[in-house]
Amino acid sequence: MAKTTITFEIEKQNKNSVRYKEVPKEGMPPVLGSIYVQKWFAGNSQTIEVTLDKK
Repeated sequence: MAKTTITFEIEKQNKNSVRYKEVPKEGMPPVLGSIYVQKWFAGNSQTIEVTLDKK
C-alpha cells in the first residue's frame, strides 16, 4: 500500500530515553507527533527516521 518516512529531531533527553519531535512535511500536519526511544538504541543520534507502511 502506502509507505511514509517520517523524520524526527531530538527534543529532550530523560534518564533512560530520548524524546524526538516530528518534523512535519511542508503544509502537512504531524502524523505521530513525539516519540520516545530508549537511550541504548538512540545513542547520540540528533535525528532519526521512522517508516510507516499501511497494509
